Amino acid sequence: MLDFTWKVFCMTGNVDTYLLYKEVENDGDFEKEEEEPQNEQPTH
Repeated sequence: MLDFTWKVFCMTGNVDTYLLYKEVENDGDFEKEEEEPQNEQPTH
């Protein structure tokens, strides 16, 4: 999906397509962060 949205943006120059590309890119980063275990200490 990321490659597709980038190719469409390159072909059209459509700003909305670029924003969609960035949204998809950021969603992938967010999912990776969720999968990593967190080393936070609970505060009591």
